Amino acid sequence: MTARLTFRGADESDTSTLAGLYDGAARWMLERGIDQWKPGDKDERHFRRLITSGVEEVWLAHEGDEVVGAFEIWWDDEAAWGVRAPVAGYVHRLMVRRGARPGTGRALLARAERRIADAGRELSRLDCVSANPRLRAYYEGAGYAVVGDLAGKVAADGSTYGVTLLEKRLSGAPRGAS
Repeated sequence: MTARLTFRGADESDTSTLAGLYDGAARWMLERGIDQWKPGDKDERHFRRLITSGVEEVWLAHEGDEVVGAFEIWWDDEAAWGVRAPVAGYVHRLMVRRGARPGTGRALLARAERRIADAGRELSRLDCVSANPRLRAYYEGAGYAVVGDLAGKVAADGSTYGVTLLEKRLSGAPRGAS
């Protein structure tokens, strides 16, 4: 990717932008027959809650003055991974604006990994819907390894779905027990 992206932590004034990114990504998936995200499922309240929690982080990527993507970093994810030692950061909602330059998603993922390593964590973890082999291949191509499956992850609405659990050891991060 030749464009230079800049990153900043999101604040409450960004919730509309984040909800729009989510809805755009959700519509793109639905247009391609990918049953994963639904427009409206993550609204401004969702992003406001994360931003003000002081626990999770939400990041925006800019190319010039334009927002081209975002991601969340959680410092635990018991719903998918169970109770674990604090050795990982968990990437959620990697979102790229439609029409962004090719490679933007990988640049966002690399920045998330760098933030996790800077926090002293040695692993980046994420999950993807089991029914989306294309997304699994994307993450494997970025250096993630499949470490398990969870058949019954519970969604916010109480429904369940299957996810594939992936992780990547981060270079430059301290080594410890995982």
